[in-house]
Amino acid sequence: MINSLMSALKIGDLRQKLLFTLLMLFVFRLGAHVPVPGINNEVFSNLVSQGALFGFFDVISGGAFKKFSIFAMSITPYINASIIMQLLTVVIPHLERLAKEGEEGRRKITQYTRYLTVVLAFIQAIGMSIALKIAFIRPSLDQYILVSLTLTAGTALLMWIGEQITEKGIGNGISLLIFAGIVSRVPAGIIRTVEYIQAGTINYFNLILLVVIGVLVIAGIVLINEGQRRLPVQYAKRVVGRRVYGGQNTHIPLRVNQAGVIPVIFASSILMFPEQLVQWFSSGKFSAWYTTYFAWGTASHTIIYAFLIIGFTFFYTTVIMNPSDVAENIKKYGGFIPGIRPGRPTAEYISKVMNKVTLVGAVFLAIIAILPNFVLMATRIPNIYFGGTALLIVVGVALDTMKQIESQMLMRSYHGFIK
Repeated sequence: MINSLMSALKIGDLRQKLLFTLLMLFVFRLGAHVPVPGINNEVFSNLVSQGALFGFFDVISGGAFKKFSIFAMSITPYINASIIMQLLTVVIPHLERLAKEGEEGRRKITQYTRYLTVVLAFIQAIGMSIALKIAFIRPSLDQYILVSLTLTAGTALLMWIGEQITEKGIGNGISLLIFAGIVSRVPAGIIRTVEYIQAGTINYFNLILLVVIGVLVIAGIVLINEGQRRLPVQYAKRVVGRRVYGGQNTHIPLRVNQAGVIPVIFASSILMFPEQLVQWFSSGKFSAWYTTYFAWGTASHTIIYAFLIIGFTFFYTTVIMNPSDVAENIKKYGGFIPGIRPGRPTAEYISKVMNKVTLVGAVFLAIIAILPNFVLMATRIPNIYFGGTALLIVVGVALDTMKQIESQMLMRSYHGFIK
């Protein structure tokens, strides 16, 4: 990895892309320290430290949530808007036609996603302002509106930064923003762990156990992310004039973790909604009952969370890779899977294999997402928010970014050879 980065810095335009990406990430980290006006940061910081849900928010936002800065909501509204638009593309015929129109259609869908992001961000900002009103210096309608607009503007700015990185930098901008936010919390986590050891809260055995679990989780994430089932495909030879086309053997790669981290984010977003409602109406009997049995980290919440992740993994995998469309494309170009008839039998076979592969990835995602609860019981180290989901994002983004850097270096090597 280090050798690839050093080689990339020697290439002019690739070096410019890397420097531009670092500059945008610096702006992101700078904005994470710009506070929202009218908030008592000390009260808010104490409020965040009381709940695991708030701690997870703080990790994803790179500490911006605990400081209640302009980037406190992170890029979560944009991610939710993107997921919703992808799901609506399957349901709404107009969006489905736009998705098939090429670059122009995708540009319009991206524009719709931006509008939806602003709407979702404003709704989330209003809910956050009402739920956390105890941290307001002077609670009033004007203050609620000011805080909501500031948080919405911060999310819109993050969305723009992410798109600029994707267009002019290296890697996926949105993923890199989440990556930078999570990694920025590592030094604080190390310092806190050292303080726990010095205070006698934990011992070295707990720390070694945590490191071993972390290494095993990272190895498992790499294995699952890179794992795939290859379905062989053969294309018949075609004679056109004096030329022979086709006759080649290839394969369809069915990745074990085809959906990535999207099911985890979507399941978290759904479970956060009742959590926010409970915070708004904290004095009722329903709130007390929900907090007792379904609060973040309870057994009921963990089970529901795991099943939602498994369900969304199957659903999202089917959305992004439709077996019927794949079988139709294979048949259109004269291909077939050995031993399987083209058309519907091929679609059924692909669906059967994909379901088996997806089940492994779905169960793995669920285990990774609920891992912090079990790590806490095993190591007895409090406030472990840098759990499986964060590791899944960090490792996945790092692998994808390095692959993109290597592919661009390889492309430039071919260009140099041709010239």
